[in-house]
Amino acid sequence: MKREILRAGFDTAAEDYERTRPVCPPSLFDDLVERAGLRAGDRVIEIGCGTGQATVPLAERGLAVTAVELGAGLAAIARERLAAFPAAEVVTCAFEDWSPPDTPAAAVVAVNSLHWVDPRLRYSRPAELLRPGGAMAVAGCFWARPAGAEPFWTDVQEDYRAVGFEGDPPPPPEGIGPWHFPPEAGGLFEEVASLRYPFQVPYSADDYLTNLATQSGTQALGEERRTEFLTRVRHRLESLGHPRLTATFVGYLTVGRRR
Repeated sequence: MKREILRAGFDTAAEDYERTRPVCPPSLFDDLVERAGLRAGDRVIEIGCGTGQATVPLAERGLAVTAVELGAGLAAIARERLAAFPAAEVVTCAFEDWSPPDTPAAAVVAVNSLHWVDPRLRYSRPAELLRPGGAMAVAGCFWARPAGAEPFWTDVQEDYRAVGFEGDPPPPPEGIGPWHFPPEAGGLFEEVASLRYPFQVPYSADDYLTNLATQSGTQALGEERRTEFLTRVRHRLESLGHPRLTATFVGYLTVGRRR
């Protein structure tokens, strides 16, 4: 299945993933704790923690996080980053196959990861893991392109089109609204918050290329088109003198209470 192949691909470049992936703003994690009704010491299960981009902020807020990560390389980096938080742990396993402890969790959190979970279990399994009234928090970030963005962000779309990249160009930030639980989750969760967080991340040309190589859409091109695409973008950046770039994102946070 394409989804299972692509989600395993992040582990092939775990260090690049750690260095260049955007991290949602601190205010998102503050709101997550507040809107989910969490307190220091509460047990939280995180789906697909990667290298800990969300796990560390959650642990810093006093939560006891059990992070479930499919990729061994990603999980190893996450464990290193969480060494100062004895209440946090990383389990190397697919979320669908993980055997949880008997004690129900206060919250299940998925940051940029829920779409990789088997659709048949995407909401039912988190609901099973939660205590009565527990919260499911879904967060992440979308790429955006503001009207005043550097010309590179418009011009590079030519390279996307040249290799038949799937999907549409990023919309302006104001065109990205809050994310909501879909109808299939309605019987399990009552949505209690849906928030958005525009933010920007500076990249060197090299780090942007590295980030681009780790993205699932790039991986989905296959080896030949992936190489062509990255070469095209590299040449474009070289022609501009390796500029520093400002990437724009819209973070989102949606919290549901288990019915």
